[in-house]
Amino acid sequence: MRRGALATALILLSGCAAPPTTGRDPAPPPAGASTVTTGYPSLAPLLRQITPAVVDVTVKSRVAVTPHPLLSDPELRRFLDRFGLPLPEEDLTEQQRQSVGAGIIIDAARGHVLTNDHLLQGATEILVTLKDRRRFNARRLGGDPRADIAVLLIPPVAVRPLVLGDSDRLEVGDFVVAIGNPFGLGQTVTSGIVSAVERSGIADDRLGELIQTDASINPGNSGGPLIDLGGRVVGINTALIGPVGGNVGIGFAIPSNRAAAALERVLRTAGAAR
Repeated sequence: MRRGALATALILLSGCAAPPTTGRDPAPPPAGASTVTTGYPSLAPLLRQITPAVVDVTVKSRVAVTPHPLLSDPELRRFLDRFGLPLPEEDLTEQQRQSVGAGIIIDAARGHVLTNDHLLQGATEILVTLKDRRRFNARRLGGDPRADIAVLLIPPVAVRPLVLGDSDRLEVGDFVVAIGNPFGLGQTVTSGIVSAVERSGIADDRLGELIQTDASINPGNSGGPLIDLGGRVVGINTALIGPVGGNVGIGFAIPSNRAAAALERVLRTAGAAR
């Protein structure tokens, strides 16, 4: 294939009564793959325990509108003046945008939801929807743009929170599951393997070293978890490479160890600000 024939782009994926925890839990994780009554291996038992703590995030924001370049064209102005015509007005300097993504309940007793920071840029309204369809207005408690991690605050909920695992132990070939809200369809689960670890050079390294996976992720998976078969969160889905935003099996997640460090910084800053 001729080089450049397939245009690709890096795309950020915006488009529980439990004891307080900062996301790490020494308790054993839920069991992984299991055999159901059909006798075939299935991830269903694992997902039944995990998916209630994965939420859909809907963000309304206001973004600046770039004026049409023709309005500043001196030739157009002279033409309109010649015939006594007024210059078209563009009153809108900003417009409302709605983005969808996902998040994970990391501390149900305190109502802490972990998600991507880029999803919340310019947010004027944040809505969190649980798997059981309960909805809560959320507020951004704080964020770490360098790690692309943010924490939302919702009322306490009776959901088992997810546990952040040790991403340093990931190896190429490990099975993983991605959960998110692709294209706003609602909670969706896909599976694959870890394709690469410590992947650098993505987005000019603004996101640091990332986990690469072939588990299908699309716009709307932003902030959703990458789960290992032990039920631990090993990454936070954040970006993909593909033609026109489509999935071609190259997705990226922020390692859970980096997310855990960012989470601690955010909560420490939020606590100091009170």
